[in-house]
Amino acid sequence: MTASVIEERFRAAKQASRHVARLTSAQKAEALVAIADALEAQSERIIAANAEDLQRGRDNNIGDSLLDRLALDAARVSALADATREVASLPDPVGEIVRGSRLANGVRLEQIRVPFGVVGAIYEARPNVTVDIAALALRSGNASVLRGGSAALSSNMVLVDVMREALAGIGIDRDAIQTVDDFGRDGANALMTGRGFIDVLVPRGSAALIETVVTTSTVPVIETGAGNVHVVLDSTAPDDWARDITVNSKTHRPSVCNSAESVLILRDAAERLVPLVGSALQDAGVTIHGDETVRGLLGGVVEATEEDWETEYLTLDIAMKVVDTLDEAMDHIARYSTHHTETIVTTDVRNAERFLSEVDSAAVYVNTSTRFTDGGEYGFGAEVGISTQKLHARGPMGLPELTSTKWVGRGAGQVRR
Repeated sequence: MTASVIEERFRAAKQASRHVARLTSAQKAEALVAIADALEAQSERIIAANAEDLQRGRDNNIGDSLLDRLALDAARVSALADATREVASLPDPVGEIVRGSRLANGVRLEQIRVPFGVVGAIYEARPNVTVDIAALALRSGNASVLRGGSAALSSNMVLVDVMREALAGIGIDRDAIQTVDDFGRDGANALMTGRGFIDVLVPRGSAALIETVVTTSTVPVIETGAGNVHVVLDSTAPDDWARDITVNSKTHRPSVCNSAESVLILRDAAERLVPLVGSALQDAGVTIHGDETVRGLLGGVVEATEEDWETEYLTLDIAMKVVDTLDEAMDHIARYSTHHTETIVTTDVRNAERFLSEVDSAAVYVNTSTRFTDGGEYGFGAEVGISTQKLHARGPMGLPELTSTKWVGRGAGQVRR
């Protein structure tokens, strides 16, 4: 019975995707503005549902980082509405000509962007993702089927209901936004095996969740990644830049995937920067897990283990290591990084360019915080996720990453000789 009901929803989403694909850019923008208005109008209802999730999370001891991601208040609901309006104002990628040419026989060829069809998403404890993905999918001409996890069940059910009502209110098929949250793990499994209904699947969440989706799914997956993010402090790093960038990268919002989890300090600068940067982190409430050199230069440091170098803490913890050379720092990143985001603080142009060229991550920075790896910061309005794969999409995923392409040919009776 459950399987048949889920398949019915998938079929409805597939049918709705054809309706959404025919909408004009103005109609899609109107739909998103209607959703944004509905989110604000239903803010109290959304917050009340979220309170149920937060209480259940506390009862289940899910941890402060997940509770932070889970929480919605009036300001966050308003921010969701604002982000949805921003998506509405972004250029519509559908129909964009990627490239084109004219054959010698006169046939004109164009490669144009088209919607995927139905975008599935599996994520956990992030009700904001429910709105972000639905909005981005709709703006790019797609339907969406969402599985947001049991931790945010109450919030997600209300958010989806609000968005579906908003679509229906302006004559757009409400089945363009679907959820399978009410089916629990059966819903997630159906998404992963919904080949023929789900055109692409995006997982967001823990490394374990992403690995499960990537290895289990029979549907094409755009892999997003956990964030074992590194800050490298070069020998030439100015004191204030080293301190401010490291502290911001770790503490601005430690529970998200672009927060720093490891600091690598060149040995020539260790005596100068370990006490300076380490003390600033400790003053901000961060526990440092350090190697022997770090512990010799700074008090109150926990001894680092092998596990620390590969851990995405998502808490006020950070691993700190002193390395002899930039090559050693980049070797460490190559071994332990999840290829999400890395930054180097340096005034050495050669080292900066080497770092940008040789570090193989989705986002690589010089002299700036890792916290900028974010669809909103990149001007995407919102993001589907941050892809750490190398096919199709890499880094923060906005509207173009939710499209495929097709070739369109226009002729005048030509036949192949």
